[in-house]
Amino acid sequence: MKKQILALVLAGAMALGMAACGGDTGGEGSTTSGSTGSQASGTSAAAGEKSIKVGMICIGDENDQGYTYNMVRGQKEATEALKKEGINVDWVVKYNIGEDATCEDANTDLADSDCKLIFNTSFGFEDYMLKVAPDYPDIQFVACTNQASAKSKLTNVHNAFANIYEGRYLAGVAGGMKLKQLIDEKKITADQAVIGYVGAYPYSEVISGFTAFYLGAKSVCPSVTMKVKYVNSWSNATEEANAATALADEGCKLISQHSDNTTPATAAQSAGVFQCGYNNDMSGVAPQASLISCRIDWAPYFEYAIKSVVDGKSFAKDWTAGMKEGAVVMTPLNEKIAAPGTADKLKEVQKGIEDGTIHPFEGPWTGKGKAFGADKEDTKTMPAGQWYKESDVADGQPSAPQFYWILDGITPE
Repeated sequence: MKKQILALVLAGAMALGMAACGGDTGGEGSTTSGSTGSQASGTSAAAGEKSIKVGMICIGDENDQGYTYNMVRGQKEATEALKKEGINVDWVVKYNIGEDATCEDANTDLADSDCKLIFNTSFGFEDYMLKVAPDYPDIQFVACTNQASAKSKLTNVHNAFANIYEGRYLAGVAGGMKLKQLIDEKKITADQAVIGYVGAYPYSEVISGFTAFYLGAKSVCPSVTMKVKYVNSWSNATEEANAATALADEGCKLISQHSDNTTPATAAQSAGVFQCGYNNDMSGVAPQASLISCRIDWAPYFEYAIKSVVDGKSFAKDWTAGMKEGAVVMTPLNEKIAAPGTADKLKEVQKGIEDGTIHPFEGPWTGKGKAFGADKEDTKTMPAGQWYKESDVADGQPSAPQFYWILDGITPE
């Protein structure tokens, strides 16, 4: 209650300040409100239409051309789709929020602003969201890409992800075919087919992704190996570029990434090597390097969650979907630089993933790693014809990836 009273006092003060200053100009901690064709909460909708106010908290902004850009794309697509169903969405989006106490403040502010549903879009937001949610039992909170909410006894908190490992496997196939072309043309030797991977953190989400990419590449270029450099940040454009450059300097011929910005792509192009991206088509900034990208399409989940709240229905505590459901998509293949036959191969592999005849984590492979909270490392061996099931919510797994073994052939640095 004290938080709510304080928030009302601050809101009044902010309103006066904004009237004097002309409103927010964006940047760190900025907030935007409204959406295409939407109505502000509290206004009357046309006959038969419904309206809802929804909050979203982002770690960056659209200028990253990566992670947050992709989230906002999903937001806009969902808004347009819902409008066609007679649902008007008024968004309040908070940009450039840190994975710290400012996230708690952002959740409180959105809840006090009459948002009925709040999306926390970065991994590190969940702990702060869970501090706020108990005070607002009538508001639904979603933590994207994490897993504690699904296990929580709170009924108003949720998790959501998508099977992005499917897209990473496909991107790996595209990258592997390019490496094989270089080998066949005798531009590199088989043992020079080295992939460099820019990873955010040594978390399961990242390990799962680069493992799927590696196995996709290895399926078409058996000699590939991989080096991984962690930048210890989801979004640090400079460090991502430095890591990509260092990997190229160490002899990597193909760069990929689990990080938020386009700088690994531009660094790869500057180094004269190839690249596969994440979250956005990066061929625009690196046309001579970037082959393809994979991304999560968040629109299906945003639509599902918003429509559920508008209709007064409960929705999944944990949610995931993949390529078959349109939640994981590939950007257009850069056919000017892709290896011959890549487009047809990608169609074949995607069909196999969707119909269940191809499994990204299929053996044979062996890896070592330490599970979160474990005291010691363990070894996992997957025989040929068997596979690891990732993000199998129907079978009781979290939507968030759990894969933690580092496979033979992959070297983290």
